[in-house]
Amino acid sequence: MQQLTAGLTAKVQLTVSDADTAQALGSGDVPVLGTPRVVALAEAATVAATARVLESGQTTVGTRVELDHRSATPVGRTVVAEALLTKVDGRKLTFEVTVRDGETVAAEGRVERVLVDRHRFVEKATTS
Repeated sequence: MQQLTAGLTAKVQLTVSDADTAQALGSGDVPVLGTPRVVALAEAATVAATARVLESGQTTVGTRVELDHRSATPVGRTVVAEALLTKVDGRKLTFEVTVRDGETVAAEGRVERVLVDRHRFVEKATTS
């Protein structure tokens, strides 16, 4: 497997729609960006940060998320999630993630992922 190094970054963005709200996701009853969608966006940024350097057959899987969802984002606003790979410990990857709504930090935290062989991972998951 290829060695990954700290410093890789990526950004992904989302324009909040009704489908992204806490109401739609079942995580609350308000029409603002739901925390589960914020977590998914943060993870998408971590995937994007490593995707371009992984070898064929490699992927990463999420193992831990620590996220502070600090401010509400209404439907129609665009949020940007940025991930920075800060630590590589064998196959374990640690990212610092920030989600911004304009200049406002809507969420921030840490995501851990593990580098795996895609085929073996799926095979093990489906035969367990």
